[in-house]
Amino acid sequence: MSEWKKICLLTDIPVLGSRRISRAQGMDVAVFRNSEDKVFALLDRCPHKGGPLSQGIVHGESVACPLHNWNIGLVDGCANAPDEGCTPKFAVQVTDGVVHLNATELTSHALDLLKPLAGPALKATLV
Repeated sequence: MSEWKKICLLTDIPVLGSRRISRAQGMDVAVFRNSEDKVFALLDRCPHKGGPLSQGIVHGESVACPLHNWNIGLVDGCANAPDEGCTPKFAVQVTDGVVHLNATELTSHALDLLKPLAGPALKATLV
């Protein structure tokens, strides 16, 4: 049986928007809400160039990456054709207007992926 961790209220996530959830280890998780109040959770990293999906625009059951406009499916985390690649998804449960994520996944899922570095931060790590 899965343990669920309370994340926020459904109303804390903007319609057609997201909320970013920090984890003790690993990258943040983006929790999305569409116009039908369906809630989805993905690692906050586009499979293309690592863009922050939490800053993208939600439409239907997809989110457009803010960097290069790749459309990522919120149900499975995969890029819509002709683009290819997937970002990890997280199990979500909404009960009585409260959003929960699977506690085990939050502490163990996709910990090996790193935040992309760009600009001055990239130079600082290469010196």
